[in-house]
Amino acid sequence: MKKRLFKTLACAVLAASMLFTACGSGSSDAPQKTPTQNTPSTDKPVVDAGPNFTVPAGGYDGSEVNITFYHTMGQTLKPILEEYIAEFNKLYPNIHVTNESVGGYPDVRDQISTELTVGNEPNIAYCYPDHVALYNLAGAVAHLDTLIASKETVTRADGSTETLGLTDAQIKDFIPGYYAEGTSFGDDHMYTMPFSKSTEVLYYNKTFFDENGLEVPKTWDEMGTLLEVIKDIDPESVPLGYDSEANWFITMCEQYGSPYTSATGDHFLFNNEQNKAFVKTFREWYQNDYLTTQQLYGAYTSGLFIAETGQRSYMSIGSSAGATHQRPAKNSSGEYLFEVGITSIPQVDPSNPKVISQGPSVCIFKKDNPQEVIASWLLVKFLTTNVEFQASFSMESGYVPVISSVAQNPIYADHLSKANGGSNISALAAKVCLEQQDAYYVSPAFNGSSKARDQVGDLMQTCFLIKANVDQEIDKAFEKAINNCLY
Repeated sequence: MKKRLFKTLACAVLAASMLFTACGSGSSDAPQKTPTQNTPSTDKPVVDAGPNFTVPAGGYDGSEVNITFYHTMGQTLKPILEEYIAEFNKLYPNIHVTNESVGGYPDVRDQISTELTVGNEPNIAYCYPDHVALYNLAGAVAHLDTLIASKETVTRADGSTETLGLTDAQIKDFIPGYYAEGTSFGDDHMYTMPFSKSTEVLYYNKTFFDENGLEVPKTWDEMGTLLEVIKDIDPESVPLGYDSEANWFITMCEQYGSPYTSATGDHFLFNNEQNKAFVKTFREWYQNDYLTTQQLYGAYTSGLFIAETGQRSYMSIGSSAGATHQRPAKNSSGEYLFEVGITSIPQVDPSNPKVISQGPSVCIFKKDNPQEVIASWLLVKFLTTNVEFQASFSMESGYVPVISSVAQNPIYADHLSKANGGSNISALAAKVCLEQQDAYYVSPAFNGSSKARDQVGDLMQTCFLIKANVDQEIDKAFEKAINNCLY
């Protein structure tokens, strides 16, 4: 009775939260929907797949189980998913998987948030940390700790066996920063598994750099000097474009070790002198016409980077998954107008690099039938640890595999070996991502973390545009951003 009452109250909180809080994160151009507020169900008992969840002896018992997976995959990626679900079904023919492309990431979030209020949520979902924090207002997301640690042996249809949980080798195979996202919710429990990832990289016009004897900046101090040099070479240029103001702010907090947010206690910590100092520096760069951002420019800054005429940039910081958008056009001879170089973003301390981890993970929802939870876990485990799937999905999507061993897959290794700044620019971006795999970080996730992200992005824009009384106006902008997070 207590468990049912908790779910009723939590679902009511969730529905109310959806009316007042925009909790989306990640990149999607899909329009955000306004979810319908429904009456929470009081009749459906839920097995607590939390820290006390007990895996039945033998794990999966071979029974007929239907599970549903919500995602955002379209015509290009969905066939790859379905190909490997078919491979999974050869091992587990009684686990029937329905995979549904719901739209963009906000659409997945909004539909699940609505369905949770009536107990009709899927079994598995593409997710970002903010989405999981929202779902957890209803206590709906299964803890994966017990499943990961399970030593139960599961027998497949072909007579072979596997350990239900993850082996030590499988855990070590995950890129650490990607795997760590699952425990970013403030209670040390694992809620998600990484599925496909991206990060930010620095794209630069290698042809221009070579012609002018320029070196790629490794630190932000070097970047500041380089921006001035490029402006002298081409006074009409905006030397640097940075697509995400929010990512820039959050990454600088991580690189400096200065407070941003916390999953527990006081959530919003970014109003401090260190953060004001770097924002003030970047404002000066903007005022000198050294840089622009997506919001200030009014479009992705790759447009400036690949511009054929007029104003252009010679560096662009953007998503590794968007590498093809940073590739220039070809000339009449069929050659690219310039060669693109890709490298890691600048650092405060190159000996302790920090770059953001982005891209979708997957979560599993609690259900009254423990076999549904276990079947869902078996599919998630299959897709996230399968080298062939991770290789195929990465090459087609532009995302980075979440396990290191994919780099030794012959097909993927061949893909990386052909990396270049033109026809195979996605492979070049992936190569950079894999080379910096120890640098990834994730921010704390809680209900309201997306609000902080939005506010620091707006904060950067506001501060860049300040014309007078700079210190005083920056103080006001930071205070306003904190108040907007709180209220």
